[in-house]
Amino acid sequence: MGNTSSMLTQYDIEEVQSHCQDLFQQQEILSLYQRFCQLDRNAKGFISSDEFLSVPEFAMNPLSLRLLQMTLMGFVAFLSAFTAKATLKQKVKLIFQVYDSDCNGKVSFKDIMQVLRDLSGSFMSDDQREQVLSQVLNEAGYTNDSFLTLEDFIKIFGSCKPEMDVDIPVD
Repeated sequence: MGNTSSMLTQYDIEEVQSHCQDLFQQQEILSLYQRFCQLDRNAKGFISSDEFLSVPEFAMNPLSLRLLQMTLMGFVAFLSAFTAKATLKQKVKLIFQVYDSDCNGKVSFKDIMQVLRDLSGSFMSDDQREQVLSQVLNEAGYTNDSFLTLEDFIKIFGSCKPEMDVDIPVD
């Protein structure tokens, strides 16, 4: 599976399906594999950040810079959060991973501030971002010193059910 110039075996497809909790059918995985190979221009077995950002939809998203490089398994797992079949926990886990930039399993006030900076750019000052974030955390029962876990994110996002569904075209 690391060599993108070869075709996927049935075992590879089933392994990817299992890794993504069967959110994609075999034909969808084959289609995603073809797209992965197109993005992996040098057939290295992973998509670099530059290759990933060659997709216009990702290039214009300031949070895409947090995705450095990914293998086929990571690529399909990333996209699986955007399917209608994904559970709330699977969708929130992706959101959590975007915020958890140091991958320590906890999101701090500083982590959230950085994402807010990335999203709002110069439209808000740090003081404004800090004020808004402090208010949101306080309303949710947290403080600026709190570390949020994936379970906290699920609790917070559980009431709003994020809409992230995207159709994956199958060739």
